[in-house]
Amino acid sequence: MKKLVILGGGESGVGTALLGKEKGYDVFVSDKGKIKEIYKEVLINNEIEWEDENHSEEKILNADVVMKSPGIPDKVPLVKQIRDKGILVVSEIEFASKFTQASIVGITGSNGKTTTASLTHHILKQVLNVGLAGNIGDSFAKQVLEEGYDNYVLEISSFQLDDIVDFKPHIAVITNITPDHLDRYDYQFEKYIASKFRIAMNQTKADYLIYDADDEVIVEHLKKHPVQSTLLPFSLTKQIENGAYLKDDNINITINNNQIIMPTTNIKLEGKHNTKNAMAASTVSHLLKIRKQTIRESLENFQGVEHRLEHVLKINKVQYINDSKATNVNATYYALESMDAPTVWIVGGEDKGNNYEELFPFVNEKVKAIICLGADNEKLMQTFGGMVDVIVETQFMSEAVKIAYKISEAGDNVLLSPACASFDLFQNYEDRGRQFKSAVRNL
Repeated sequence: MKKLVILGGGESGVGTALLGKEKGYDVFVSDKGKIKEIYKEVLINNEIEWEDENHSEEKILNADVVMKSPGIPDKVPLVKQIRDKGILVVSEIEFASKFTQASIVGITGSNGKTTTASLTHHILKQVLNVGLAGNIGDSFAKQVLEEGYDNYVLEISSFQLDDIVDFKPHIAVITNITPDHLDRYDYQFEKYIASKFRIAMNQTKADYLIYDADDEVIVEHLKKHPVQSTLLPFSLTKQIENGAYLKDDNINITINNNQIIMPTTNIKLEGKHNTKNAMAASTVSHLLKIRKQTIRESLENFQGVEHRLEHVLKINKVQYINDSKATNVNATYYALESMDAPTVWIVGGEDKGNNYEELFPFVNEKVKAIICLGADNEKLMQTFGGMVDVIVETQFMSEAVKIAYKISEAGDNVLLSPACASFDLFQNYEDRGRQFKSAVRNL
């Protein structure tokens, strides 16, 4: 019996444990932190051996294969020991993909992947039997075990791609690549780029890579490191022969001389970046032979993703917007770019070595006041102090929202778009976003 050791008892770990057990592995789950009660119950009910707040090295180093949670860096001594022993280390998507014949759409990128994956799934599910997994919802492994869909849309992070071996999506999407998580890649942008491109490493000419042709990082990397896949770029600025481009507010998509044209005027999602997300999702759908009318209707009734430019409430003619999912500067760039009114901007958190320079034009043009919400706001105060008349700092969401309420006027926006990770004051970006919404509703 092959021994499967799982490091990390979260959603992906427990899903993999269930699938592994079903497929005849001897499964052991080990978590250095505490395993949540809800996951403990699943493990106990399924008679899967587990431990938490500890790693039993002897047991772990006896594995045939190790599935490690994407949150555990390679630098951890235990992971080094596992690799030095020649034990295969895989990610959940690698493990689960071995047990499904389904057609896979894999979506990665620094920003926009959640929206693009959710939108793609929203279109495809009108016609196909399709699951949505990866970084969203129930784990891929659990869905392979319990649902057995014919198609999957997977939102995939660079950390999950770092541990693939044979994983091959039939259609891969790279939304964009901007510096993020560099602390995990020795502060070398090149390593992070290469990690994203692993999504195409096993693809052949029969598979497709859809990418943003306006993103110089992607275009340059493809020149130096060509892939086998059939390329379908999308662009807001250039005319594209095979792929998608924007002209006169219409998305034009051509695949093998088969063209469809989609008006963007009634798309629910606002902003240029969302036009790109819509292009990527529509290109996937066109490839999978979804009718133009179905794609268009789906684009027009898609509500968007929670914590991503989510319109919460209008109070005294001030619009409150929750963009808590903006955990890096580039995501906040898109948010500020799409603001069409004077904006009170709530920013801050755990800084990942941010360079805020690209935001300066928007701050000068659109931001009337800044509220710094972080355990340490010094860098923000120094960077933006001279740019706006009002800049204040706080450590509490309820206080940040109250200050915003006081300084905003009719016609303004109040935007939570932190550009930072949330772990200094919150459990995660969802917790941060929900606290914002709750504070707004309590005004």
